[in-house]
Amino acid sequence: MIELKDVSKTFTLHNQGSAVIEVISDVSFAVAPGECVALTGASGAGKSTLMRMIYGNYLTQAGEIRIGGLDIVRSEPRDIIKLRRDVLGYVSQFLRVVPRVPTLDVVAEPLRALGVPADEAQDRASALLTQLNIPERLWSLSPTTFSGGEQQRVNIARGFAHTYPAMLLDEPTASLDAANREVVLSLIEDAKARGAAIIGIFHDEAARTRVCDREIDVGRFTPGMAA
Repeated sequence: MIELKDVSKTFTLHNQGSAVIEVISDVSFAVAPGECVALTGASGAGKSTLMRMIYGNYLTQAGEIRIGGLDIVRSEPRDIIKLRRDVLGYVSQFLRVVPRVPTLDVVAEPLRALGVPADEAQDRASALLTQLNIPERLWSLSPTTFSGGEQQRVNIARGFAHTYPAMLLDEPTASLDAANREVVLSLIEDAKARGAAIIGIFHDEAARTRVCDREIDVGRFTPGMAA
């Protein structure tokens, strides 16, 4: 479902004499439906950079990144937008939404973008917000006014609203209390059970052990970090 082949990334520091920094090189691995793979490695190894490349936010210098058969390295922007709408979900550490949009609509939006009727989309959003312990009195408010933990839970609800065949999870259990951490891990397990291919960054070792089938040390592909 997710396949990387000989993927490399560099950054050019234009304010430092156009110096070229090689971030990661020759990354190759695949994630099958129903499998969760953890990206591990020291700080600076390139875990978040690799996630952004898989999502299409960063361009690659070489290689292929295929999601459900689509090579996003060589795809048109409209194809990547469609992939994100239909196939590839991304739960980042930070909630980025249009201000003043009610929380219920923020969570329902991925389903509305797929043409799901408003009442059905809001029912699904309501169920997730309830599951993640966001009080109903807050659903009509913008999540931009919420605490960091509440925003993270809204972000998770939004990311799991649609049953994406592939998902990227960036620290989904960070800063959560035990009860909400359990809810998120259950959502990940449910996604695996229905066949989603998942790549995640989990600094929570217990969470990583519970939901991940294997680990990939990104440091192996980082110049100067490989053992």
